[in-house]
Amino acid sequence: MKNQWQLQEAKNHLSEVIDKAEKEGPQIVTRRGEETAAILSIKEYKRLTKTQDSLAEFMSKSPLKTIVLEIERDQDHGRKIDL
Repeated sequence: MKNQWQLQEAKNHLSEVIDKAEKEGPQIVTRRGEETAAILSIKEYKRLTKTQDSLAEFMSKSPLKTIVLEIERDQDHGRKIDL
């Protein structure tokens, strides 16, 4: 299963590279032996670029948002010392 292509090879077989990206995952393109690009399926691209909710939006959608936490604070104020 090949997932790395030299640039010229990727240009000559672009349709095959795209088919493999859809079926097998990202296809890496190299130029002079260096990885320079990745060809992704549109489904994978959209998944990676999907905007994420802010923390406040995430918390407001949580099924746990109706739980009331009863937090008690220790009334100990420490000890007095002479300086």
